[in-house]
Amino acid sequence: MLRSLDIRDVLIIDRLTLDLGPGLNVLTGETGAGKSILLDALGFVLGWRGRAELVRAGAAQGEVTAVFDLPVGHAARRVLEDAGIEAEDDLILRRVNSADGRKTAYVNDRRVSGEVLRALSDVLVELHGQQDDRGLLNPRGHRALLDAFAGVDVAACRAAWAAARKARVALAEAEAALAAARAEEDFLRHAVAELDKLNPEPGEEATLDARRRAMQGAERIRADVARALQMLSDDGAEAALRDATRWLEGAADRADGALDAPLAAIGRALIEVSEAQAGVESCLRGLDANPGELEAIEERLFAIRALARKHAVLPDDLGGFAGQLRARLAALDSGEAGIGRLQKAVAEAEAAWQTEAARLTQTRMAAARRLDTAMAAELAPLKMERAVFTTAVTKAEPGPDGADEVTFTVATNPGAPAGPLNRIASGGELSRFLLALKVCLTGDTPGLTMIFDEIDRGVGGATADAVGRRLKLLSETAQVLVVTHSPQVAALGAHHWRVEKRVEAGQTLSTVTALTPDARIEEIGRMLSGDTISNAARQAARALLG
Repeated sequence: MLRSLDIRDVLIIDRLTLDLGPGLNVLTGETGAGKSILLDALGFVLGWRGRAELVRAGAAQGEVTAVFDLPVGHAARRVLEDAGIEAEDDLILRRVNSADGRKTAYVNDRRVSGEVLRALSDVLVELHGQQDDRGLLNPRGHRALLDAFAGVDVAACRAAWAAARKARVALAEAEAALAAARAEEDFLRHAVAELDKLNPEPGEEATLDARRRAMQGAERIRADVARALQMLSDDGAEAALRDATRWLEGAADRADGALDAPLAAIGRALIEVSEAQAGVESCLRGLDANPGELEAIEERLFAIRALARKHAVLPDDLGGFAGQLRARLAALDSGEAGIGRLQKAVAEAEAAWQTEAARLTQTRMAAARRLDTAMAAELAPLKMERAVFTTAVTKAEPGPDGADEVTFTVATNPGAPAGPLNRIASGGELSRFLLALKVCLTGDTPGLTMIFDEIDRGVGGATADAVGRRLKLLSETAQVLVVTHSPQVAALGAHHWRVEKRVEAGQTLSTVTALTPDARIEEIGRMLSGDTISNAARQAARALLG
């Protein structure tokens, strides 16, 4: 609910504060007094498109502040959460327009973009007038309005549409993959056969390269290793150590134990020499190069590297690459069966969506009949009993919300062709159609403020009274602010303000005054009789006020 509107230096308003209440709020005043300026100011703070320049002549900037009550669960709280703003019970919107045209907006003292203001506006305020801009005249929004009237839940249809879309995408991807696989089938089969024949293993390239290098270097070191082996054999170090042992053992008996330690050391040396000899012999055997083996190693090594270059992968990745090619071949071989399964899934998903869409169509058609009946009941008191309102439900392009197009049509006279609401109805008729629609379509929407800008223009008498009573009916579930020239409408307001112009120091300024009961009698009397308020007009005003 809009609790207050504070305006500073906007157009012909210097300082103005409007404290609104629940129920039906009425703004009256002579033409040109500034009633529309109040709506311009409210639209400015809500981020609506409007006048480019609002700053009062001579002022450095114009500023508008709107305060809303924000009950728990209000849709605006989700908008604030998405914008990273903590929601409180009071929602304070402030927007400043500097004299140079710059506009700055704040929500609860946090600077925000115009997009955030407009998102909040969509859930806080609805504006209706003869040039309704909040959706009732736009056929693209009629289906959503009918769904809200019917309490339709489109979640199941949207889920079915999403599932069908997912199934179609999966089928298209599989068909594309199958077509691509068929285009390269010869390559795949040749490449897989070539890789399978070679069957390279991870790490094999490095192992082969090391073996090749060792075999190539074997001849260069073999002679040195052979000479070393000869020095360690029976003709070399080992023979010398055995001779030394034999001589020392012969002298040991006469050395009183002095040769025991040297003999033990020589024994250990003989063991080490023997182990060294065995190791060198093993090395020498390994260096005995086999020309055929070296050739085979080089042939396989070069084959692995050639395949790696051919397929632009690392040698160690050839095995994994072969697995990928096999998988593509397997997909090709089993592709037809997979396509069949996916086609079946698409058919089942589309059938599920069609079932949900048909359910929505039936629900909408039933709701359309109920809405038409409700509109007929509303139009009769508004002196439009001869008009025929029809909610047309026709076929549309399939989508997540079904396959229905909804259009509100009207025939204003019996026998006249029906057409879209905004093309058939005249200005006065259109305002009454919009009001009747709003009464029928509006449910219990806590925290909503509805603004009606001279929606009663062109009607009077009993019709104006009927308009007022429907506005009052709407105000039972939502706050309603109406700008009116109709005394019948003004008399039904729970809160009444008069908008006036005055001239001070050569400047024209607009003011708003909250009316007392006596002042309301005078204002409604003025609306009935003009500038000169007669006693009869006052008496009629009292009668209207009840």
